[in-house]
Amino acid sequence: MALSEHKVVAQLLANNPQLVHSTDRKVISHVQREEDDWFVNTLMLADCEVPFVYRRKKPYQSLRGARINVTYYPETRCVAGIDFEQMKVVRLKRS
Repeated sequence: MALSEHKVVAQLLANNPQLVHSTDRKVISHVQREEDDWFVNTLMLADCEVPFVYRRKKPYQSLRGARINVTYYPETRCVAGIDFEQMKVVRLKRS
């Protein structure tokens, strides 16, 4: 990680204590779907059973098999009366 990237991550973590940063995580699954005017991306990372979700205006290249650095925070989403844990991605970069 470059020094300037390290400063950006450190500043994000200092300003938002609920954020978590993970480095060099392997993506085992990447799915995109359209929802209104957005593309909702869902990632599954190795050794983690919780999905990582982020939205973009344009489709994104497949990250399957890639190593990434990801900054996220945990959230709970209620679907049909059942709570599901997911991670909302704030920042994503290839390692």
